[in-house]
Amino acid sequence: MAAPFFSTPFQPYVYQSPQDAMIPFQILGGEAQLVQIMLKPEEKVIAKPGSMCFMSGSIEMENVFVPENEVGVWQWLFGKTVSSVVFHNNGQGDGFVGIAAPSLARILPIDLAMFGGEILCQPDAFLCSVNDVKVSNTVDQRARNIIPGAEGFLRQKLSGQGLAFIIAGGSVVQKNLEVGEVLSVDVSCIAAVTTTVNVQIKYNGPMRRVVFGGDNLVTAVLTGPGIVFIQSLPFHRFSQRIARSVTSPNMRENPKFVMQIAIFFFLAYVVIISSLILTDV
Repeated sequence: MAAPFFSTPFQPYVYQSPQDAMIPFQILGGEAQLVQIMLKPEEKVIAKPGSMCFMSGSIEMENVFVPENEVGVWQWLFGKTVSSVVFHNNGQGDGFVGIAAPSLARILPIDLAMFGGEILCQPDAFLCSVNDVKVSNTVDQRARNIIPGAEGFLRQKLSGQGLAFIIAGGSVVQKNLEVGEVLSVDVSCIAAVTTTVNVQIKYNGPMRRVVFGGDNLVTAVLTGPGIVFIQSLPFHRFSQRIARSVTSPNMRENPKFVMQIAIFFFLAYVVIISSLILTDV
């Protein structure tokens, strides 16, 4: 049984695999968490590159391409790594490995067997896994669900019967949707959803508001049944705040300042050209 995502730091939990293998783990820390996984001899953990924080002397680390993880053109085009890191306990006794979140994020243990063997996550949500977990990228073919930003059309899918650890920024809220229950969420705040949830994209205003300012212009309308994990501080929102603090005052107050200036000069160019054409006529 996997630990609930709101687990108390430093409290140990035990995951029991479908093969009755017992794997203890701990989620440590508050806002920037890490997970410590105990490994018996010959057991292994698969994680994303650069996530290892510490490990015992009996653990061997190898950077490999995992065939069951579907990584290819889409992953490569969006700058994703196409390899994984395998931590294998080759010693005679128990070992451990510490996997850290890459940013200020919480770690959510997801027992895929409890979610019907499949769950959809935000891009780069996967941190590490134990036993049968397959990671692939899915593209939403419905045109109405294609919006600017990778979160709108590229989602990470975890499938299998193993234990996966995913990351979510800020505080995390779990919503259990009943049949027909509707919930509206900002697109970037969706950390993970079960495949039974119907997702519809809603634009809350004309596209000119995107250019001239405005937040929460795109929301996702989720219809149950299913489970939704909502994050309060998506990484791109956090990074935008940092970027504003190191830019000029105009950009700090209005991050779309450069775009607005470019549109202003473009419209001025169109007006001048139009006036010249009309003068010649």
